[in-house]
Amino acid sequence: MRARFVTLICCAVLGAISLSASTLAQQKTVKACIEEWRANKAANQAAGISERDYVAKCKGGAATATAPSEAPASPKTSGGAAAPSKPIPPAASNQPAGAGQFATEARAKAHCPGDIVVWANTSSQIYHFSGNKNYGNTKQGAYMCEKDSVNAGMRAAKNETHP
Repeated sequence: MRARFVTLICCAVLGAISLSASTLAQQKTVKACIEEWRANKAANQAAGISERDYVAKCKGGAATATAPSEAPASPKTSGGAAAPSKPIPPAASNQPAGAGQFATEARAKAHCPGDIVVWANTSSQIYHFSGNKNYGNTKQGAYMCEKDSVNAGMRAAKNETHP
């Protein structure tokens, strides 16, 4: 009788632990939600979704929060190009303008498969390696091949080591 009771209690405890573990595994951390929002920042801003709203929906597990690979479809124009929801004035545009500068890390990697991709801060002329807090996060900048950024007169940040 006692062994049966102990077995029953152990099964109940293990069931509760596995249930709470699966529930916790489905919830994302705030950091993970912020990283998702930043990875798909342009599409989220075009859709009018603020970082704060996205994180709230993502953390709550709402189905409306999209992962970077599930970017919301943007309306198309007759020419096939995506139509922006708000016109961006040329002076406020943060798009790369120079040769060898790319808006996405994937395009830069495709352009220079044998070189390291860096985030070049175009206003300070300093580039950052992947893993640095400034990688992809400065106001002005673009993804570039390291060789192209050096040829453009940029230098690596002093507090970083070459990977």
